[in-house]
Amino acid sequence: MTIQHNARVRMVTGTVFLILLSAASARTARIPGIAPSILAKWHMDEEYYYLESHGMPTHKMMVGITAWQQQVPLPQDFTGDNAFRIPRNPAMADKPVSAKSALFSGAIAVAVNGVPIFNPIKNDGRTDTYLAGELDDYGGHCGRADDYHYHVAPLHLVDVVGVANPIGYALDGYRLYGLTEADGSDPVGLDEFNGHTGPDGTYHYHSTKTYPYVNGGMRGVVRVQNDAITPQPRTVPVRPAGNPLPRARIVGFTWPAPNAYSLEYDVAGERRFIHYSINGDNTYTFRFVDGAGNTTTETYRKR
Repeated sequence: MTIQHNARVRMVTGTVFLILLSAASARTARIPGIAPSILAKWHMDEEYYYLESHGMPTHKMMVGITAWQQQVPLPQDFTGDNAFRIPRNPAMADKPVSAKSALFSGAIAVAVNGVPIFNPIKNDGRTDTYLAGELDDYGGHCGRADDYHYHVAPLHLVDVVGVANPIGYALDGYRLYGLTEADGSDPVGLDEFNGHTGPDGTYHYHSTKTYPYVNGGMRGVVRVQNDAITPQPRTVPVRPAGNPLPRARIVGFTWPAPNAYSLEYDVAGERRFIHYSINGDNTYTFRFVDGAGNTTTETYRKR
């Protein structure tokens, strides 16, 4: 049996604030140039809490990236059987999995706004995405399926949920907090996974401004297959993956209309744009504008 929850879920207190995030953003959802509201909801069964979302935050994305592979944010279908699963009764693992040497594929946590959190080391197993300039002002970027995700802690969510509440949940079920304890004090005795047993007697993770930035792996019991935690949501690309674009710097991102997006970037002083939209017939239209104003249009159909 599955139980639906609109506001309160035992232990998963972030659901309350997830709904507050959605309600607050909905007030501006119809205004051009403003982000649409968060689409996220929770439910549970005997084993898991489930978070369904489209994986898109309400803050500007991609701005500030200086190492870019020409991917852009598109909504994902993290619903139904493809939702995030958070164990209801997390348990300490006899053999924890370190993010220093594993888990370079897929998510290791999910933020309370429904956006995945990945290992800060990219899938080459060595590159710190933050230090490499691959992340935007909020600590995120897009993967090869145009899927937006964070690689460091989304600390802006602390201002929304408050320091006493988690900003995310690791996929082993343990909570992820900001930089401090509930009373604002610095956490003491963090282990190699950025976690410890807090004043309330429960184990949880903290964010840090230095590596590993988020939970440094899985202190709790998880299943790992092909270097990724399983089960977890799948992403489905709608177009071929891009390639690195040397000297590119992303300087702007807007929502000009419902289901429409515009990304602005600079290449060696030349201003360029990608205007793209999701159409009602399940197609995606991309208009690439070069520095001279010439436009190339490509249309893709969701696979």
